[in-house]
Amino acid sequence: MIPRSSPAAPILVTGVSGFVGAAVARALAAEGHHVRGLVRASSPRGNLVDFPGTLVEGDLRDPAAVARAMAGASALFHVAADYRLWARDPGEIVRNNRDTTRIAMRAARDANVGRIVYTSSVATILPDPAGAADETRPATEQTVVGAYKRSKVAAERLVEAMIRAEGLPAIIVHPSTPIGPGDVKPTPTGRIIVEAANGKIPAFVDSGLNLVHVDDVARGHLLAMAKGRIGEHYILGGQDVTLADMLATVARAVGRKPPTIRLPRAPLFPLAWVGERVARVTGKEPMLTRDALRMAAHAMYYSSAKAERELGYRARPHAEAVADAVAWFRTAGMIG
Repeated sequence: MIPRSSPAAPILVTGVSGFVGAAVARALAAEGHHVRGLVRASSPRGNLVDFPGTLVEGDLRDPAAVARAMAGASALFHVAADYRLWARDPGEIVRNNRDTTRIAMRAARDANVGRIVYTSSVATILPDPAGAADETRPATEQTVVGAYKRSKVAAERLVEAMIRAEGLPAIIVHPSTPIGPGDVKPTPTGRIIVEAANGKIPAFVDSGLNLVHVDDVARGHLLAMAKGRIGEHYILGGQDVTLADMLATVARAVGRKPPTIRLPRAPLFPLAWVGERVARVTGKEPMLTRDALRMAAHAMYYSSAKAERELGYRARPHAEAVADAVAWFRTAGMIG
């Protein structure tokens, strides 16, 4: 699919200790590529056991370290991101995602890397009230909710500007909501799966999201590298499901009864405010945030038709992704 890299020309992947980055590294190695992973010394090691390539320590905020990691690379998958929906300092999320993307893209440009896949997010695409949104609905920093979404919009616009002005050979992919094996942190959606599987989510709000298996997202990254058009955007999604359906799927996977209580969003805002105040003391991300409630006002449904048409991308049913996620969380001891 991708021309095989020689030992002297590895493919660099950032974010390999994370959920999607680890899956991309595995997919590349499975195709016989020489994978080089950039990882901080302080990164969790759960996804780095038996890493299928060479690990290089370095902080993405350090241009010199990134340049060293980039040296000799034939291609770059910039997957790393600060994926939090809450932080004591929301500006930290914006700075992390915007500035590290700038550093990575400049290093790739200076190293004459031949091909780049930048991992954005459907967070940069406005939901469509009429149904599933596609790549023609770009958001701005003013039209999105929360620091994470603002950070991804800012980083994406930076990549687009470098493509236009400097000929950066980048393709931009937009994973929807990945779930599955290797969610070590776990992600916000992974936390919902764990809590639901443990019977700790007795109710739900009326919302929806697009669920996709993390391995399908990884495969989509490789397809974008091989077949994507420079400067183009591709949504890598799966199935649109209501939150109620997602929780019911989790319940079936663990033999529990699904929650049946539907809650209005408005009365939950005071609870979210209290949770955020507690989090400012503990430093632990709250389960419920005001930004998450604001996002839930719109069903976050997305179409992968362009990726299917141009890249040959396909995604398995969401129930398979949920089952794999539940099995992995159970093995990891997160589900009783």
